[in-house]
Amino acid sequence: MPERDVVSWSTMIAGYVQTGWFLEAMQLFQQMQLAGIAPNEFTLSTILATCANLVALDQGRWIHAFINKARIKVNDRLLASLIDMYAKCGEIDFAFDLFNKADSPKQIVRPWNAILTGLAIHGYSAEATQLFEKMDQFKVFPDKVTFVSLLTACSHGRFVEKGKFYFDMMKSAYSIEPELEHYGCMVDLLGRAGLLQDAEDIISNMSMAPDAATWGSLLGACRIHKDLERAQRIGKLVEEFESKHVGCHVLLANIYSGCGRWNDSNEVRKKIEVAGERKIPGCSSIEVDGMFHQFLVGDRSHPQTKSIYSFLDEMGSKLKEAGYVPEVGEVLVDVDVEDKETALSRHSEKLAIAFGLMNTRAGRTIRIVKNLRVCLDCHKATKFISMVYEREIIVRDRIRFHRFKDGSCSCGDYW
Repeated sequence: MPERDVVSWSTMIAGYVQTGWFLEAMQLFQQMQLAGIAPNEFTLSTILATCANLVALDQGRWIHAFINKARIKVNDRLLASLIDMYAKCGEIDFAFDLFNKADSPKQIVRPWNAILTGLAIHGYSAEATQLFEKMDQFKVFPDKVTFVSLLTACSHGRFVEKGKFYFDMMKSAYSIEPELEHYGCMVDLLGRAGLLQDAEDIISNMSMAPDAATWGSLLGACRIHKDLERAQRIGKLVEEFESKHVGCHVLLANIYSGCGRWNDSNEVRKKIEVAGERKIPGCSSIEVDGMFHQFLVGDRSHPQTKSIYSFLDEMGSKLKEAGYVPEVGEVLVDVDVEDKETALSRHSEKLAIAFGLMNTRAGRTIRIVKNLRVCLDCHKATKFISMVYEREIIVRDRIRFHRFKDGSCSCGDYW
């Protein structure tokens, strides 16, 4: 383009964000600044979404300072973006304080949705439901996004009856027809609580066809509660209606492996290979001094690989001295125990945590973001790491936030 104005730059950045290319969006924003183009409210809201997805707290704080210094008016969209950024970077208390201090934009539903989502993913379920009750006092009407956040909060807090109440309230009090996401939240809520038949009944009575994510939620609950018979039946349904969804097939293979049915597990995995499907690899990232570092399971591409693996071996010994016993049942291949322990020690979040411990000063909080659900062994190990190394470790996985401190986790081992 002969001339690039704030609209063209902002549109391009938004395109990167919408397709999940967050690092590229951040780089383009930096180029925009070097080109001397001042960002507007839309640009800043978009780049704050990038910070939220990358858990780039330092970058997010800089943008917040820029907004204040440039005296940019904080409208409802920008306020919601700031709240969302702080919440998704692990600073839920600051996000809540920001929400409480806001004035006029708080009369619109968007900031309420942002803080409700933040409370939900941090496991502050009671606080989320209490905040929802206050919306009526401010004459703010909830929308479909509000109820997704609210039902997610109920799921993480095991608030089964409240979840059912809010699900019914959507239509009866606000004339909001439940959509696929709302049904998915209910399946997750009931499945986590061990009410697998109720969760399956929700799917059977949906007003639309369930998608792979809904089936996957039920399969995940089957794995947690070791309901192999139901998992097999659901697996056949998934194969019939969502034959190309690799996530559900991998879940079923993992359920077989967890029960020691290696032949059945291998058969499912062979079908995945024949179909040309690929499982999404576990990936964890960490920001240190404004630079992002990403790790895959068993990753050896990082310049500090040799030091990281040496640190991991030393860390493993310290954790075992403190009482940590690896959850070898999480290794879903048929190998001996020693190989299983080695495989567990190379999970992506452990690599990222080791890198963080090596490259940050003592006492500093370590923030990790992972694209998949954190496994039982990594969850257990990270509790020990927080105790042995006296660090607070915040991990955001696909499901929620985990705040590890002094040997315990904010999720209360329910995730």
